[in-house]
Amino acid sequence: MLEIFLMSLIMGFSGAIMPGPLLTVTINESLHRGAKAGPLIVLGHAILELVLVLAIFFGLGSALTTPGVKGTIGLVGGGFLIWMAYGILKEALNQASLNLNGNSQVQRLNPIIAGITVSASNPYWSLWWATAGAGSLLLSAKAGVFGALSFYLGHILSDFLWYTGVSCAIAKSKTFFTARVYQVVLGFCGLFLIGLAGYFIYSGIRFWFGPVA
Repeated sequence: MLEIFLMSLIMGFSGAIMPGPLLTVTINESLHRGAKAGPLIVLGHAILELVLVLAIFFGLGSALTTPGVKGTIGLVGGGFLIWMAYGILKEALNQASLNLNGNSQVQRLNPIIAGITVSASNPYWSLWWATAGAGSLLLSAKAGVFGALSFYLGHILSDFLWYTGVSCAIAKSKTFFTARVYQVVLGFCGLFLIGLAGYFIYSGIRFWFGPVA
């Protein structure tokens, strides 16, 4: 069990440290909510992954690899990221709403819900779980339910450690943020999400209709 746990932990870190929508949202929410944002976002992420792990364990993971499912996730997820990016950029451009005390005039998602929705909006997250993740999970499941559980716990622990560390680092550095620096950070997060949204939408179109000429 320990070997499976450590293998999953290392594999999880290799994915957790890669920049993506979950990291961007964690940075943005940590500016408003402090160090608690990271663990809460990952809790939502962990809930969604638990559902997906159970689905794969009971043989439903193959449905995630169908072009229609991947295409739909890409298109809907891209639209969701554009909506989030709009809110972040609107706040960055609105001087009156800029503060680091959690009293933003912009309506914010519950961080647990954000963890669920941001993860679900990424077609490559579900694709990874349906392929490499499913393979590793089923290999671990040869050791029984506890083997699958060890894989899941190791994977989730890597996310909790990484995103909690990011959230704590952002929260501790808030005293050094001027309004201008805050705007730049929010602007970068918003633009990065727009770039990811465009990539997800493009990928969704490719999944549905094949390569775009």
